[in-house]
Amino acid sequence: MDGPLKELSKLERLTERTKGKTSSIENSLDYLLHTLRQVKGCIDAESVSADTYALLAQTVEEKKKEIDEKQKEIYNGIARLGKALDKKFIQPLPTYEPLFASKDAQAALERTIALHFLRTGQFSTAETFIQECKMVIEPEQRTKFQDLHRIVLALKRQDIGPALEWSLKNREFLRKRSSPLVFYLHRSQFVRLLLAEPPDAGPAISYANATLRSFYPEHATEFQRLMTSVLYLPKERLQRSPYADLASDSVHTDLEPLFAKEYCTNLGMSRQVPLRVIGDIGGGGALARIEKARTVMKERKSEWSQTDELPIEIQLAPENRYHSIFACPVSKEQSTEQNPPMMMTCGHVITKESLQKLSKSNGRVKCPYCPTESTQANALRVFF
Repeated sequence: MDGPLKELSKLERLTERTKGKTSSIENSLDYLLHTLRQVKGCIDAESVSADTYALLAQTVEEKKKEIDEKQKEIYNGIARLGKALDKKFIQPLPTYEPLFASKDAQAALERTIALHFLRTGQFSTAETFIQECKMVIEPEQRTKFQDLHRIVLALKRQDIGPALEWSLKNREFLRKRSSPLVFYLHRSQFVRLLLAEPPDAGPAISYANATLRSFYPEHATEFQRLMTSVLYLPKERLQRSPYADLASDSVHTDLEPLFAKEYCTNLGMSRQVPLRVIGDIGGGGALARIEKARTVMKERKSEWSQTDELPIEIQLAPENRYHSIFACPVSKEQSTEQNPPMMMTCGHVITKESLQKLSKSNGRVKCPYCPTESTQANALRVFF
């Protein structure tokens, strides 16, 4: 990838240098638009002549040449980048049948894209997309996303007030989830007060006494760490102490994704941005491996044995693993919906098929890992 990256870097530097030419390009375009509007006015007034069209064609050609000349270096840079990519990626991109052919599928895709723009704070892009697709997004839903980003921006400015206000309104929801959000918000403010200049632990201790005391039963260890960190002021000394993590910016920056996760969960949405997950997994190598497997199997004239399983293993980041996988210790096979994990009375777990094979004619089963005997009927299905 060195070649394409090198050309991309050159193109980025070139665009930085040519930013000064942008205004002259805009002037050329503005003049061309002005001329087009004038001709349109003449056509509407029925006062147009052959000379008018000839002048218009001449103007369009002149302005096109002007813009092309000013953008010539960038065009050449884009062409060089394209050649570098073609040289690096020799294999053509795979082609597929249209995946969103029906109107319902297209509408679902468009709505997913619109919600992606709203969720990621690209509100002007979202409005343009919604208008062009002629879809309806409920005003209440738009307002909620705007509120989310208002609070996230406040957290970026190290203002925990709006987040605390939202947490207070949704206290019961957070309590049921055992969410540490409110504690971490107060912890962030405590650390900010603790490390303020000049060093003075008084305001931080007073803040902890007023806001953090009630969290002690659930966060005893972390509460003790916060109180002990007071002994290691100033900041330079704290950074060399066992509590150096409290001096890290992550104490504050980690609040943004945590709050966004809780907010979206409260709306009934996934904790991750769906289109971003698709990009991360597909662009991270999964799509290439699947395509390679498909090509190999096509050459060998073989087919996938399971419609809901892949014939190869795809490595995923921990945050993108959504289902626990159980491998039977007896058969060494992964459990499926048809062959689920079953727990015997002794607490050991094997798959249903293994349980059936180990069962005697009277229905009793001896655990393969301990002396306990139980019956097949008493085994319970386990859900991971």
